[in-house]
Amino acid sequence: MDLILYSVPIFFLLIIMEIVAEKWLGTKFYRVADSLTSLATGTINQLVNVSSRLIPFTVYALFYEHIALFELGNGPLVWLAAFILFDFFYYWNHRLGHEMNILWAAHVVHHSSEEYNLTTALRQTGTGILSFIFYLPMALMGFDPLIALTVGALNLIYQFWVHTQHIGKLGWYEWFFVTPSNHRGHHAQNTVYIDRNYGGVFIIWDRLFGSYQEELEHDPPVFGIRGAVKSWNPLWVNMQIYNQLFWDAVHTKNVWHKLTIWFRRTGWRPPDVEEKFPLAKNELASFVKYQTHVHSALKVHGVLQYITTAIIGVVYSLSAPLLSLSQGLSLIVFILLSCFSVGALLESRHYAGVLEWLRLAVLFSISLLSPIPLWLVLTLCLSCVVTAPFLFWGRFQQNRMRPQPKQVT
Repeated sequence: MDLILYSVPIFFLLIIMEIVAEKWLGTKFYRVADSLTSLATGTINQLVNVSSRLIPFTVYALFYEHIALFELGNGPLVWLAAFILFDFFYYWNHRLGHEMNILWAAHVVHHSSEEYNLTTALRQTGTGILSFIFYLPMALMGFDPLIALTVGALNLIYQFWVHTQHIGKLGWYEWFFVTPSNHRGHHAQNTVYIDRNYGGVFIIWDRLFGSYQEELEHDPPVFGIRGAVKSWNPLWVNMQIYNQLFWDAVHTKNVWHKLTIWFRRTGWRPPDVEEKFPLAKNELASFVKYQTHVHSALKVHGVLQYITTAIIGVVYSLSAPLLSLSQGLSLIVFILLSCFSVGALLESRHYAGVLEWLRLAVLFSISLLSPIPLWLVLTLCLSCVVTAPFLFWGRFQQNRMRPQPKQVT
């Protein structure tokens, strides 16, 4: 059973509750475009996990069956040990994800939001499928694959609730466990917080290995990364650092640097490339969050279309083994197209309107695929009918908002 997939309704319920709290308290921790980008990257992450889940499970099972050193069984103490050990290996996986270029290219997705709320927890990478390698020592120790899979899911589920600004410090609990307070520091771009607080469940690893930093009242976290993504496109959010590393490797004249840039310390660039192609970095003193201005009708359309895309994603996750290759690929392509198209709409790209009308046509066509259940067919058709007026009105108003070229007399 996929615990994370079955936890999704609870995640969304808690997000709704936090948004209600936001309205009640008058805080400003949510922005529609940012939250939709976080949710879309989460959908892509789940899509990749479902499509490739057999790879890590199979490799782990092979290690367990053929070279495990012990037979540990499945008693309560074994489960507890597995839970603690998984978090220990998660700490090092997470830490190296911040300290090596190629690993940061995958993990940066989670840090790219300049807001901090429960949707940020779902802003996960779609390219980190090899991270399971860090947990193979558990197979050698003799932990059953199902135990490792379960405690891994519980570890990720725990991490959801710490992505909030509505909960302050929790006293003694801060000494042993990851909390909203110490995890806020982890997501900050302030110098004092960078590369700190890597634990998933237990903060004791950070205290033991010198990477702990308490949240400071006099230096409140500024969320995001110094090399801001400046995009609502979840596909670009996933590929930004890979793109930079690729072109740095192409442009440098040093062959050794071409080969090793991927495995060097995060942020390292070949000196000749850094001199010729400098990258802009945020200055905290003048930091301004990335923002685009789109009509409210387009935001409503974006929210409704994300809901539709998420429903398709859940259906794909639950029925992937039953789908033919063509049906599975059709749904995957549509989900990726949806994420790209809604992102373009929120960025007010000139091609966004045409692309979105095309996507709605594809959505209507997809509703005719089998074995998609009838209720989903009706949902997709209803989505097209309900959201089309918002798209039309929003694009019409958006075009009126654009500055008109001056007449030359």
